[in-house]
Amino acid sequence: MLKELEYPLDSEYILKKSKYLKKKLLEDGSCRLEKRIAVLGGSTTHDVIRIMELFLLNQGILPLFYESEYAKYWEDAMFGNERLNQFHPDIIYIHTSNRNITYWPPAGCTEAEADLLLNQQYEHFHMMWENIAAVWKCPVIQNNMEFLFYRLLGNQDGVFLSGRTSFINRLNEKFSEYARCKPNFFINDINYQSAAFGVDEWADPFYWHMYKYSLNLKAIPWLALNISNIIKSIYGKNKKSLVLDLDNTLWGGIVGDDGSENLEIGPETSMGQVYSEFQNYVKALKDLGVVLNIDTKNEKENAIAGLNHPDGTLRPEDFVFIKANWSPKSENMLEIAREMNILPDSLVFADDNPAEREIVRSYVAGVSVPEIGTPEQYIRVLDHNGYFEVTGLSDDDRKRNEMYKANILRAKQEASFTDYGAYLKALKMKAVIRPFEPPYMSRIAQLTNKSNQFNLTTKRYTQAEIEQTALNPNAITLYGKLEDKFGDNGVVSVVIGHKDMKALHLDLWLMSCRVLKRDMEFAMMDEVVKICLEQGISVIYGYYYPTGKNSMVKDFYAKQGFEKIKEVSGNTVWRFEITKEYKNKNCYIEVKEKI
Repeated sequence: MLKELEYPLDSEYILKKSKYLKKKLLEDGSCRLEKRIAVLGGSTTHDVIRIMELFLLNQGILPLFYESEYAKYWEDAMFGNERLNQFHPDIIYIHTSNRNITYWPPAGCTEAEADLLLNQQYEHFHMMWENIAAVWKCPVIQNNMEFLFYRLLGNQDGVFLSGRTSFINRLNEKFSEYARCKPNFFINDINYQSAAFGVDEWADPFYWHMYKYSLNLKAIPWLALNISNIIKSIYGKNKKSLVLDLDNTLWGGIVGDDGSENLEIGPETSMGQVYSEFQNYVKALKDLGVVLNIDTKNEKENAIAGLNHPDGTLRPEDFVFIKANWSPKSENMLEIAREMNILPDSLVFADDNPAEREIVRSYVAGVSVPEIGTPEQYIRVLDHNGYFEVTGLSDDDRKRNEMYKANILRAKQEASFTDYGAYLKALKMKAVIRPFEPPYMSRIAQLTNKSNQFNLTTKRYTQAEIEQTALNPNAITLYGKLEDKFGDNGVVSVVIGHKDMKALHLDLWLMSCRVLKRDMEFAMMDEVVKICLEQGISVIYGYYYPTGKNSMVKDFYAKQGFEKIKEVSGNTVWRFEITKEYKNKNCYIEVKEKI
């Protein structure tokens, strides 16, 4: 991760040094997810694309761009063209602004007249979105509308229906209503972004009249960061865990020196209120599914005492791992990643000490270490970087902290058994394995974009593609949910295959790493074979495509009884002959219709 591309941004440096930054990003040799992004602009978009590319590269995505001709966003969306059609976009981003509003209500208009104009303007966009969904069937990112840099009606511009501020508010709400009903439609909130940047500066008319840019050039990096955050969230590139220091990060003071009773937190002082607000923010992140951990140079008992401060919001039980010791924080970070069974690039580290930040940044590859500034800035820096951007929120997301805590209990129980089979039996595992169903489409799509280590082909699917696959009569789809006596793991495995005569070709097989070595892969295999027998399929072909992250499953098909029939540059093809004498491989999981 490039420090230069994390908030707070030096916009002038990014705009000036974009070629250098791109070269630096490409030199790191990272394996990136390639995505085709069509940018349909209602204004000039060249520099938006140039800077967006930097942020996407920094977030693990290699973008290929289509750019519409100037102000041809509607024509491209409605009618396409040969170049756009051949481009086959994975995502369409519609970069419009209040400069593209044509049905402004006149002063003194009636409520009926204002409503008619509002609906006409909304229908202009709605028609376009529906056509994109029908033709390209890909996710859409749509700017909402920013406020004008003037108010004809002064402070009543947001009150009177003829006011343009009111019109923008009402139009934005209609955009939001549409987004709430469409799982593959996302709002890029330039109404907020322009306010955070400063509306007068964002909307400086010089850039429109001189270059036909709908925003100040210096605002483009801030805009591009936000768009890239949506895209990386759609494709599972969000961070998973926030790792926090304690002293002068979650509270004021040093608990080991000052004592927990003298820490600065709570309503008594202005700085205590700042730390309380930050703890409340962190607690809210946990409720969204962000896994919380501690990495602090402290005695464990002092850390626990600080977290039990009566005016604190966060408690020891809010954290999965509390690494309170005198080891280098970089070592603790790597240990947290190992114990969570995730890669370090899924971690964000927040520490008030610049020296500790630099050590972690230098020795833990891929970790994000923001320059969080003074305590008053902690929330803004973490929030504006969009590490945990929400494009969908499932029950599994909200339960993630509890799931990791349950894994700790499972590990402790495993350590108490000398026989692994007896340990699996003691877990009392139950699973539901079924074809894709509407309640789980979002989670299934999320898994296809998140799972890297146990993903044999690393194919990625949007929710729209998952829904289409589920309806395809030539496809076999399965999701697997698993629970045990310690808790519900949620949807943890996905299989997608397509039929060809009497053969099934497995396009995707993945599993969440938190249920490794639990027999879930055997339970899924048993169900695949069962369906094949029911449908007269006699052979299954499996495929393994190596990446820098999935080497742990290179022999997966061999363990399932497949025979390797081809290997080219590490890519392997496997074959499994189904017989009526097939014996189930799963010995420890009770598979049920529902739990």
